[in-house]
Amino acid sequence: MELKNKVALIAGGARMGEETACTLARKGCRIVFTYRNSGKNAELAEKKVRSLQCETLLVKADLSCNQDVVRLMDQIRRKFGRLDILVNMASIYEKRELTKLRPEDLENNLGCNLKSAYWLSLEAFRLMKKRGSGRIIHFADWTAQSGRPRYKGYIPYYISKAGILGLTEVLALEFAPRVLVNAIAPGPILPPQGSTAREIKAVIQSTPLRKWGGAEEIAKTVLFLVQTEFITGECVRVDGGRHLY
Repeated sequence: MELKNKVALIAGGARMGEETACTLARKGCRIVFTYRNSGKNAELAEKKVRSLQCETLLVKADLSCNQDVVRLMDQIRRKFGRLDILVNMASIYEKRELTKLRPEDLENNLGCNLKSAYWLSLEAFRLMKKRGSGRIIHFADWTAQSGRPRYKGYIPYYISKAGILGLTEVLALEFAPRVLVNAIAPGPILPPQGSTAREIKAVIQSTPLRKWGGAEEIAKTVLFLVQTEFITGECVRVDGGRHLY
């Protein structure tokens, strides 16, 4: 896909989303950002992208709600008249021990991590098919892609990310040949906020490439999947080989 003047929607992702947006903007894309609660961070990301002489749109929306997604797509259509790329990074990552699980934990994870991807994809496809092409990229997790939970305390999270893998495959089939649908399964990209030096070092020791990847590795993978013309229904692990241990 030629990226000049294309429109890319970056849904969530904070630091990784900002890096990805800047990468696509440098290639000539116009960028749409969404946020639910962290408006200040989204505004800062939009400002950084605009400094690259890139046209942007910032929309507040609850992506797990179909009505909000429809409203978002309508704003994109009215401003740009098209949507070519959807990068769905919206996600929550919370630890909840088995004995402390609440009914809402599953609903929250499925809503943010899976339902948002479902509604965004269906509504994005309506815009993309009018142009005859598009790219959709979802975010899974290296553990789900490896088929092993690995860590206790993440039942709702793991279920939702395993669902992303199934969603990616079925949408790739349904949306072909016009729209390519793939996923990325990040591993140790950025240390979670609040990580101790010991925890950060332990991850490095458990990763064959002996380092954290950094947001730029995600941005490079997104760029690859956007530009490919013959890969769909795949999930690419970006984990420094972590799954090998």
